[in-house]
Order: sequence, then structure tokens, then C-alpha cells
Amino acid sequence: MLHGKRVDLTPFMPADITPQYVGWLNDPQVVRLSNQRFRRHDEASCAAYLRTFEGSDNRFFSIRLRESGQAIGTATAYFSRDHGTVDCGILLGAPATWGKGLGQDAWDTLTGWCAEQPGIRKVTAGTLDCNTGMLRLMERSGLKLEATRKAQELVNGQPHDILLFARFTGH
Repeated sequence: MLHGKRVDLTPFMPADITPQYVGWLNDPQVVRLSNQRFRRHDEASCAAYLRTFEGSDNRFFSIRLRESGQAIGTATAYFSRDHGTVDCGILLGAPATWGKGLGQDAWDTLTGWCAEQPGIRKVTAGTLDCNTGMLRLMERSGLKLEATRKAQELVNGQPHDILLFARFTGH
């Protein structure tokens, strides 16, 4: 378990595949800037995704409010130990929690933990140029723009860049 200031990141378990969680992944507002918007999710697809973490270095976390234990989102860390890198992602599924600093707390907790892992020299993440919330999150956590994939993906029929960010750990 990872402890932030207001949230905890706990290992995502089969019991976390709830109607609420599946609903987040199927909510057009929640996934409007994610490639999850192209898929329909159910308990089986979520369980299959969770199984991809078994026996790997990768981590899948449930983001929970410290005070109540309520699940509000998920976070991932995909490790490439051979290269000393880890790519992070986050989804705040509960719109009522947006804009309250909880995503930043979860993100800083996740990326800080990743940066402290032995052999990790670089933390990375990416987002669309129109995802202003995620852009602010990454910049505030010290990640710097490293590369741009011009007009890589379409959102509502319009091309958008994917912006790739990174922070070296000093290891």
C-alpha cells in the first residue's frame, strides 16, 4: 500500500471489479480522452486485464480516499527493468472528485514510489495535448516534455498530438 496525503494506493484486487469500476470505464465523460472509449467493458474484460499483471513487475492500484476507503480511480506502473524505466498512468473515475487535488496526490504518490524503486532511472507518462488536467498533473510533478507525436490520435474527428513526458530519478 502506498500512502499519499489524502489518498491511498492499494493493489487492485478481483473484489475491486465492481459495477462502479466497470461503469467508470464505460462512462463517455470519464474516458473521453482515453483509448478505453473505443471498447465496451464488463466484469470479464476487467478480470482479464487484471490477470495481465500476474507474474509481472507491473503494478495496478486502486486509488482510495484515506478517510473513507472509497475507491475513486486507478493507477498503473509498467516497469521495464532492463531499461530502468517505468511508465505511469492514472484514471480518476469519480467525476465528483475531479479538481480537488486528489489526482495530484495520487500521481505524486505513484511517481514518487516508482522513482524510488531500485534500478529505476526514469519515470515516463504520456497524454493527448487536449488533456489539460493530465498535462498540469505531470508538469506539477516535475515531469518535463520530452517528445511529441504530431497528430497521432483523433478526438471527435480532430487530430491531436500525444505529448510524452519524463523525469530522471538520479539513480
